Amino acid sequence: MSVSSNVVDVHQEEFERTGYTLVRGLFSTDEAERLRDHYMDVRRRGPQAHDFAGHTSTDRDPLKRYPRMAQMHRWDDVSLQWMIDPRIDQVMTALLGRSPYAVQTMLYFKPPGSRGQALHQDNFYLKADPGTCVAAWMALDRVDEANGCLEVVPGSHRWPILCTEKADTTVSFTDVTVPLPSTGAAVPVEMEPGDVLFFHGALVHGSNPNITTDRFRRALIGHYIQGEAERVAQYYHPALRMDGTELTLEVAEGGGACGEWTETPDGPVALLTGTERTTRKHE
Repeated sequence: MSVSSNVVDVHQEEFERTGYTLVRGLFSTDEAERLRDHYMDVRRRGPQAHDFAGHTSTDRDPLKRYPRMAQMHRWDDVSLQWMIDPRIDQVMTALLGRSPYAVQTMLYFKPPGSRGQALHQDNFYLKADPGTCVAAWMALDRVDEANGCLEVVPGSHRWPILCTEKADTTVSFTDVTVPLPSTGAAVPVEMEPGDVLFFHGALVHGSNPNITTDRFRRALIGHYIQGEAERVAQYYHPALRMDGTELTLEVAEGGGACGEWTETPDGPVALLTGTERTTRKHE
């Protein structure tokens, strides 16, 4: 589908007001199902480049049995074509005023019983400048509170990039979170396969554990930076124009991948890497 100009205006207003907007049915249910099957097949083949954990089929942690994949577009044409799909470009261009640059793909499997991800802000990692990054988060399954849907804090895109504090690694696979001014500030976003949530790089978001016994919460994510950006963290090079061609940007200091796994007495957690852990705020 393409998005009509009237509908785009509604999404643009919502994005500017809340920091996110949900485009329902941007991809068809059949497309979502084919993508889901594709990535399950890729996962069954074993470890892939840029996995966020060793692929261990017998590990007690379900996230080690189904680790996140990242930067698939560098070796998988299905991922590349999704990343630069004209429908995503159309929405992004409407939200940002010009076509973005594409810098990352990720696939979250989130099998039954797995931990969520503590509240965070994406541009803490990407360090896109000037401007920010924007995520396109596509549901490949029905996602709801039971299987750990995204939770977002409306309006937090107007906040600075916040200082981090220690997270509870019994419920989060990452070890840091950001403080909130009040409880209940985060609201769940339930989605159907093919829906895409677009959100600002400063928007505080995360997810709770998947407490189901038989449902995955698979999601395909693209990270983009505003078309006027001049630099981004090293991990995200090379950036791509939305026609798939590469461009050269400067390297932003700090930033890095969204955590890598390490063993702890409480089990495996993903620690920040290549990113400053300081007590000052990053503007």
